[in-house]
Amino acid sequence: MASGIAVKLPLKYDNDDGPYLLTKTLAETVKQNFKNLLLTVPGERIMLPEFGIGVHGFLFENDTSPGLQEDFAERVHDQVARHLPFVAIEDILTGFKENTWHIQISYFIRPLGISDALSLNLAEK
Repeated sequence: MASGIAVKLPLKYDNDDGPYLLTKTLAETVKQNFKNLLLTVPGERIMLPEFGIGVHGFLFENDTSPGLQEDFAERVHDQVARHLPFVAIEDILTGFKENTWHIQISYFIRPLGISDALSLNLAEK
C-alpha cells in the first residue's frame, strides 16, 4: 500500500504509489500548495472565489510601472495569511529578463521549523 500525503501535481502514474505519484513530506506538500496558490487565478477555484494570486496577470504589466513589485508582494502576503497562515514569507525577489518573469519567494513553515524557497519562471507567450 502506498503511503503519502497528497497527490503530486502534475498527475503522473507511479508503480510504487499506485495510480498517482504522491508527495511524501509535509514540506513538499506545503510547497505544492503554495505554488497552486500563486498560479490560481482569483475566481478560478469553485466555492473559493477569492483564492489565488494569479501571477500570470502580472506578466503583462510594465515592469517599470510604479508599485508593480509592491502590488505583487502585497497580494502574496494577503493570500498566504488567508490560506496558508502557518507560512511566514521571508523574502520576495522578482525580475524580468528576456520576456521571462523570475520569481523567488523564501518562506518559513512555522510548525515544521523549515525554511524553503519557491522559484517560478513565467514566460510571455
